Amino acid sequence: MPALRTVFVRLLFILAAAVVASTAIFILIHLSGDPLAGFLPPGSSPETAAAVRQELGLDRPFVVQLVDHVGRSLRGDFGTSWRTDQPALAVIVERLPATLGLMSTALVITVVVGGGLGLAAARWDGRWPGYLFNGVALTGQAIPAFWLGTLMILLFAVRWRLLPASGGDGPQAVILPALTLAAFPVSLVARLLRTELLVAARQPYASVAAGKGLPSRTVWMRHVLPNAALPALAYIGVQAGFLIGGAVVVESVFAWPGVGQLALQATTERDVPVVHAFVVVVAVLVGFVSLVVDGLAAAFDPRLRVSFGRPGYGG
Repeated sequence: MPALRTVFVRLLFILAAAVVASTAIFILIHLSGDPLAGFLPPGSSPETAAAVRQELGLDRPFVVQLVDHVGRSLRGDFGTSWRTDQPALAVIVERLPATLGLMSTALVITVVVGGGLGLAAARWDGRWPGYLFNGVALTGQAIPAFWLGTLMILLFAVRWRLLPASGGDGPQAVILPALTLAAFPVSLVARLLRTELLVAARQPYASVAAGKGLPSRTVWMRHVLPNAALPALAYIGVQAGFLIGGAVVVESVFAWPGVGQLALQATTERDVPVVHAFVVVVAVLVGFVSLVVDGLAAAFDPRLRVSFGRPGYGG
């Protein structure tokens, strides 16, 4: 079946992206200096450093280390964490559900709030409600995540005591970090959707639908919005990588027990195997999200079904 063949090819691309990411992070870590720098205690003797280097396999030639690293990465073996002495992939997988929950909540907020702001700003374009909604979108884009997170903690957790300030216990704990993580993509989705809606509203099919006597709400929701939503949907797929990167900052601000906070700790502590595992897992996640978004886009637009492996209307 064409669709299955397309999915299989995309899975091969995801595998290739994971290999490239694994190779790139390995090379960059070694180019940045000695991987053991900052790992060994200050004042360690040369004999101790040599013993640790031999134990971790860092005494071998660089090319040998690289080939061995890529081969083990293909098997899902990223070595043992230098700090916790646990398998690096298991350490990442243990924290992954918390990050996926945070990302999922942030994506829902992005779609609902960003889509609502964009639709409202387009419907009332040129009037004061439209200026208001557009201004809200611009504000969210201008505020840095770390500053917004700190401000929300001070207001909602410290002063008003409505929500917890940190941790991952209970559904209420995800509200503040998810809002902080979603603030930037909400703004961009709202502005992008507003622009696409205004362009689509001026197309002949919208004028024909309005000329048939259809209510304005029906014209916008059934004819304008589906055609304008595709670029915003594609952008939401791109934001998956941003949300994972932004989770590093947001999880640190809110002490959220996810892979973002773990990756920041691993980078600070020079825990190289955990950093490798984090980069590869993120690359695979972004690839799968891109595949899902392409499938959703094909479901929205019949013209894209051919490229996704399914015949379009009349095909």
